[in-house]
Amino acid sequence: MKNKSLFAIVLLALVVALTACGGNAGKVDNSGNNASSGNAPAEASPSPATEEVTLKVGASPVPHAELLKFVAPKLKEQGINLEVVEFTDYIQPNVQLYEKQLDANFFQHVPYLDQFNADKGYDLVKAAGVHVEPFGVYSNKIKAIEELKDGAKIAIPNDPSNGGRALLLLAQHGLIELDPSAGVDVTVGDIKENPRKFEIVELEAATLPRVLDEVDIAAINTNYALEADLNPTEDALFIENADSPYVNILVTRPDNKEDAAVQKLIEALQSAEVETFINDTYKGAVVPAFGK
Repeated sequence: MKNKSLFAIVLLALVVALTACGGNAGKVDNSGNNASSGNAPAEASPSPATEEVTLKVGASPVPHAELLKFVAPKLKEQGINLEVVEFTDYIQPNVQLYEKQLDANFFQHVPYLDQFNADKGYDLVKAAGVHVEPFGVYSNKIKAIEELKDGAKIAIPNDPSNGGRALLLLAQHGLIELDPSAGVDVTVGDIKENPRKFEIVELEAATLPRVLDEVDIAAINTNYALEADLNPTEDALFIENADSPYVNILVTRPDNKEDAAVQKLIEALQSAEVETFINDTYKGAVVPAFGK
């Protein structure tokens, strides 16, 4: 009798143990996954892919768009799709930025931006300085400025900031004398002395390379000179010094200046890689100006 009782107790214990093991084998946790039969944690679900952000930037073709295209792959790695929209004028990039068709633009310097804001009632803002394009004077008719004849026709940009910049450059080289009280806002009306009777004509900046056969000399923005295959350091009769205050800037609206994508674009444009690219590509015709 004792043996039968002992056998019954052992059999009951075995059944209980097997039932417990079988219950754990197919248990489902609260997440819907089968629980592990061991101590290893359940495999984590993969994190969702980072959503790509598109940053639309207006720019002059050379060198601005070229610099943007150079940094585009680096931004792509950071989840930013840089869309570069090229313009051949100085009006629409600011208009479209203000109207939120663009997120930023890259083609101008601070004096031009300040004048544009004042004329249009805009509030566009500087986001970062990138480079200087030394302004130059070119000619298809003479090889040296000493060859310029009295009464020669001189073409300059017709927008106030670049026109003033051209007049200051002409004055620095003794061709005219300006009213010193005018400062950087100088206009043709501030020409104090023009003893050699030069004819100063004001034309749309983008057209200046195309009128070199019609004038004796022309003061041309470097981006337009480069587009016309003119090298400022080789083809200009004279150019600004590299410490020019006319630093080309990335411009945004006040509402998106601190946007994360904009900040990453600034970081890319002011990188050591861009500095090397500028120096190697433009050979002094464009000068890095980070921090100015």
